[in-house]
Order: sequence, then structure tokens, then C-alpha cells
Amino acid sequence: MQNELVLLHGWGMNKGVWEVIQPELEFLCNNVKSLDLPGYGEHSCKLTAYTLHNAAKLLSKQIKPNSTLMGWSLGGLFSLYIAKHWPDKVSKVILVSSTPFFAEQDDWSGIKADVLNTFKEQLVSHRDKTIERFLAIQATGSQSAKDDIKQLKKLLKQYPAPQEDALTGGLEILQQDDLRAFFSDCEVPIKGVFGRLDALVPYRAIAKMHALNPQFEYEVLDKASHAPFISHKEEFLKAIKSIL
Repeated sequence: MQNELVLLHGWGMNKGVWEVIQPELEFLCNNVKSLDLPGYGEHSCKLTAYTLHNAAKLLSKQIKPNSTLMGWSLGGLFSLYIAKHWPDKVSKVILVSSTPFFAEQDDWSGIKADVLNTFKEQLVSHRDKTIERFLAIQATGSQSAKDDIKQLKKLLKQYPAPQEDALTGGLEILQQDDLRAFFSDCEVPIKGVFGRLDALVPYRAIAKMHALNPQFEYEVLDKASHAPFISHKEEFLKAIKSIL
């Protein structure tokens, strides 16, 4: 029996984002399952503290042993964390526009601190506008940016809005959780697909990731941004086919 391919979405999103490519993925891999991260979509949860460990532990219970985890953005951090702490669950990790550490530092390309801080401040008073602004950043650089955003919104609205603690906790994870040490010596194969125009995972970060782990194999879609599976669907599926 073929291993299960598990799809994990990004911050502020839900499993609906995968509907644009799930039928094609099911053609490539019979067993495909998209999951909501805890606190997103239909996965309501009450965690004493929304940390990467607590949320990933809860999520790991829905994953069968020996699965391939494909994580987009924040979902990539969850994929890496589950591979680290529950290795029997994971046979391969595919990072989609994701990195083991999202925050910018002197020696690391990432999201600028003021961007994440602004999101955290705005969440308190303007949650919907904050998520909308985040959607706009995800599409930055893509030639089909307006259509991408429209499509993302439509897909997301099929499911319940994310819980407040999941949004706040997710931003904390993006700001603070650093899995670079694990990434550098991970025994599970890690692959990646990126957009060269990505404003959240800068192109320079990919070379840093490869320097950390020379076994890391990846493809870069030249004209794509942070959501390559939406803006450049055919190119993305071609890349995933070669990975699978």
C-alpha cells in the first residue's frame, strides 16, 4: 500500500487551500489527506498554551506511520517538528515555501521583525484585515496576484474562521521557533519547492538551507511567489511529481 501524503496549510489558512491541486495529487499518490492545523478550519482545540510542541503533538495523532508530510509555510515547520519528535510518523518531508526558521537575523534571510510585530498588534483589533494583508504579501511578485488572492479567499471561506489563540500562537511560532539544528542533521529526506519572488521566504534563504543540509534537494519556480501551487499550478505539480 502506498504511503499517505499529508497536506498541511499555512498561517491564517485552512485545508481548503489545497483543493486547487488535491485531485491532481490524488492522481500521483492514491492516499492524500489534507489536515487543518489545530485551531484552524474544522480542527477546533483547547490547548493550555498554543506552542509548536503542543499543537504538533495534537496534530501528530491524526497522522499514520510512515507518511509523507507536505507543509506549506507554517505547515512546513509543523512537518519538520513532527519528523523530529515522532519520526515513526514521517518517511519524507516536502517543504512548500517554508524554512526551518522564518525570522530575519543578521546571518539569516527571513521575515523582518517589524512585519511580524505589526501583524501581532493588528490581530487584536483588525483580525480580518490582518489576514487579508497577509494574503496580499503571499501573492507579492506573482503576475496573477489579484486572482491568487481572490482564489485563496474563496477557498478559505468554506471553513470556519481560525481561533484567536491559534493565530496569535502561530505568529509566535513563526517569530521564535528555530529548527535549523534539526534541519542540518535530519535523517528523514527533506525536499522543497519555492517561488523565487517569495516575500516571506526570501530566495537567499534557500542557499542557507542547502548549506545547513547538503542533502536537501529543491526546485525554484522563477515567476512564483509564496503560493506556487495556486499561481503556477502546472509547474508546481511537475516539481512534486519528480519529488514523489
